[in-house]
Amino acid sequence: MEQDRISRAGIAAVLSFVFNGLGQLYNGQIFKGLGIIFLSAISMLVLIIGAILFGFWLIGKVIFSGQALLGISLFFMGLVLVCLLGIYSIADAYRLAAKK
Repeated sequence: MEQDRISRAGIAAVLSFVFNGLGQLYNGQIFKGLGIIFLSAISMLVLIIGAILFGFWLIGKVIFSGQALLGISLFFMGLVLVCLLGIYSIADAYRLAAKK
């Protein structure tokens, strides 16, 4: 019984590692899982937009002044949010599955 619970917790953690929110869906927390997936998608979008803006600045296709600073800021903000959501998703999925 204890081994089964640890196994389920491990599966939930691995699923959340593969894609944020999948561990919550596996644990039956549908709305929480979908919320984490949505927030992860928004964070990835911010990261990608930042990378594109900075990339355009690097190749000389400047759209507006301050583009490099905005691009770097968005990139790192998206990166930090994705990492924090990932860590939270893995820990939360493991903790909930280990309690069941």
